Amino acid sequence: MPRANSKKGIAQLPAFDEASGAVNAVVEAVKGTRNKFKFHPDRELFIHDSVLPAGAVYPFDFGFVPSTQADDGDPVDVLVLLDEPAFVGAVVPVRLIGAITAKQRERNGVTERNDRLVGVAMASVLYRDVKALDDLPTPLIEQIEHFWISYNEVEGKEFTPIARVGPRAAMNLVRRAM
Repeated sequence: MPRANSKKGIAQLPAFDEASGAVNAVVEAVKGTRNKFKFHPDRELFIHDSVLPAGAVYPFDFGFVPSTQADDGDPVDVLVLLDEPAFVGAVVPVRLIGAITAKQRERNGVTERNDRLVGVAMASVLYRDVKALDDLPTPLIEQIEHFWISYNEVEGKEFTPIARVGPRAAMNLVRRAM
């Protein structure tokens, strides 16, 4: 006899993969593209949400950690370093290497935290030796921060990086948001 609520899907996916200890990242925007899709848990669908301006693309796959809620009410954001772009809806187990903590001023003037986790795909070959943000070239981190600043500026928001933190602090951000 089936269980009353045996539904399994992205909306029920845990933040952590029990077997590996990795953080589950769900891709909403693919590296090198301008499109962002947003997951709608009530419908279990990814619906087209926005398009970056001409000339701008996502620098890496971008998505969220399921079963979390950040200060802005959305799931925790995560940028995924992966050898090749994934696809919208892909679940990528990642090892967190840090986070860019930030505050974001919305169009209505309200300011709240909107941190960006950074993780390496567990199956990555190119980034397998990257254990912390400090292992990445400084110009790359600066370019990622600049991407988030300009991304928000186009939407009439202001994104201000506060600090770069390591893997332990990034894991704590996930745990706090669960």
